[in-house]
Amino acid sequence: MSQTKTKLSRRNFLIAASAGSAASAAALIAGKAPQQSPEASAKDGKRGSSGYKVSEHINNYYRTAKV
Repeated sequence: MSQTKTKLSRRNFLIAASAGSAASAAALIAGKAPQQSPEASAKDGKRGSSGYKVSEHINNYYRTAKV
């Protein structure tokens, strides 16, 4: 049996290292996602209260950004 010796070039090493880093970062981020049950959000009664709110400075921006 002949054994084939693979040569790991610098380019292949850097590609493998960056792919591994990206995969581990994605796994860490996915693991830290907050888990909120639908019942908890329904109990609040304040759906959407912490979202987008129009204030005076936002209205001023919209007014000055008109074409």
